[in-house]
Amino acid sequence: MSKDLKYILALIVLSYFFLFYGNNLISLTNPDEVFYVQTAKEMVQCRSWMTPILFDQPQFEKPILLYWLLRISFLIFGVNNFSGRFFCAFFALVGVVAVYLLARLLFEEKKKAFICALVLLSCGFYMGMGRTVFTDMPFSVLILLALLSFFWKQNGVGIILFFIFSALAVLAKGPLGLLIPLLTITIFLILTRRIKLLFSGYILLGVVIFLVIALPWYILMTAKYGWAFLQEFFYNDHYRRLVEAEHPGNDTWYFYPLTMLGCMFPWTLFLAASLVYLFWRIKRGDASYLFIFSWIISVFLIFQSAHSKLTSYILPLFPALALTCGSFIYDSAMYRKRQFSVLLGLMWIVLLLMAVGIVFAALKFSSYLSSIRPIYFIALVFIFWLGMSFFCFLRKKYMAAIYLLALYLPAILSVIPFIHRDIDPYLSSEAVCAYLVQNYPADKNGYLISSKAYVRGTRYYTGRKVAVFAPYAKNFFSPHPIPFLDSDEKARDFLRKQPLFYCFLKKSSLGDLKRVADKEFVYQIIKHIGNQYLVKIEQAENYKK
Repeated sequence: MSKDLKYILALIVLSYFFLFYGNNLISLTNPDEVFYVQTAKEMVQCRSWMTPILFDQPQFEKPILLYWLLRISFLIFGVNNFSGRFFCAFFALVGVVAVYLLARLLFEEKKKAFICALVLLSCGFYMGMGRTVFTDMPFSVLILLALLSFFWKQNGVGIILFFIFSALAVLAKGPLGLLIPLLTITIFLILTRRIKLLFSGYILLGVVIFLVIALPWYILMTAKYGWAFLQEFFYNDHYRRLVEAEHPGNDTWYFYPLTMLGCMFPWTLFLAASLVYLFWRIKRGDASYLFIFSWIISVFLIFQSAHSKLTSYILPLFPALALTCGSFIYDSAMYRKRQFSVLLGLMWIVLLLMAVGIVFAALKFSSYLSSIRPIYFIALVFIFWLGMSFFCFLRKKYMAAIYLLALYLPAILSVIPFIHRDIDPYLSSEAVCAYLVQNYPADKNGYLISSKAYVRGTRYYTGRKVAVFAPYAKNFFSPHPIPFLDSDEKARDFLRKQPLFYCFLKKSSLGDLKRVADKEFVYQIIKHIGNQYLVKIEQAENYKK
């Protein structure tokens, strides 16, 4: 067995524990995971493979690829937590292997390539995105595969694969699936003075293949839904996000730089140092690092200028960060050991403070946990990990120290089977919805009322019609085809339409409900699970009867 194959198999085995382990235990979370899985679920119910459907109506916030993947996963595993997360975890695994292969091409060293892939796999943000249902992971990995194809063979095969993967990325999230990789290779070819490659005959063939794959779904949606599709998908979800901040607090120049550093945990300090190292290698004219630099600058140019900023948007950047960070870690551990030792020591201090903080917080809020034994387990794991790391440091086993650092987050995740019932109600609506369904089987044709954050989960876990109760709040960036009760009068008018309603509310909404109810309605808190309150409200006249 070749050394490359051994490293790839090791990465696949590790990926199970980093990306798949425990994915069936935590319920699908509010508000995003249930959004995607419920859309695919309603597509199954309506026997639709082409039109995404949510709240019984077509919805066009995202393209079709993720919904196809979810439907295929449902056919294999059924509709459950694991099936919802399967393909995102699978794409994350593919991304790790792809980074290994790309690093082999860039650096021509097997162990360095393995370290680069391991950095990506163990990066906290990448692990988290691989364990949740978002379009961003398939989208980012398809961009990675497009760039890998181009760097592998800058001729017919590589260019055609580049356009195939770019087309699939466009089906995953939209036009950025082509813009990001195309801008990357354009900058790279300019920097390496090979811009003529963009005008080769293979490029024309690739564009034709790209159009054949990417365009049919968009043409079908435009033909079937016309302006409704064009306005929602291209104007609201693309152009409007460029000029208007969905989350105004994120719209700062430093949001993405700080996000990039923080989300690379536990490699944050190494990444900061590696960016300096990257510029040093660029000055030497190293083509491999010019390629990585082109990738990083392309993502920043595209997303930094947009006013709507979210952490998940820059996920396509992280394979490039893992390449530069992994290369720096390997070179430092092999050739600049004093520098490596200082960074490793500083990272140990950070992790020690983090572990102490976790234990302290768990003890302070122990009333929310059924048992604090998992927290003691985390503390013991960390003490063992710290001891082993220090032993490796004294023995100058620097590669072993790197491997131990990579295992830090999975060691913490090992407590999921013991604490998932405690944290689940704070992440998901499943428990409170199950309580309603089991104890208050009401008219299934009637409406449930929910706070804005819980409405998608309420729909997913009950299958009932829903309305949003959010006085004085803004509607969704892409409004859903459901009643949105954003004023007291709207809420009162709606409450008059049924004899009684069951509501899933956050604590801050209880005061709003009390004000709206006044003397006309009577409400009662039935159950409090996690951060959600199940409330029954009915007209005062019916209550007296």
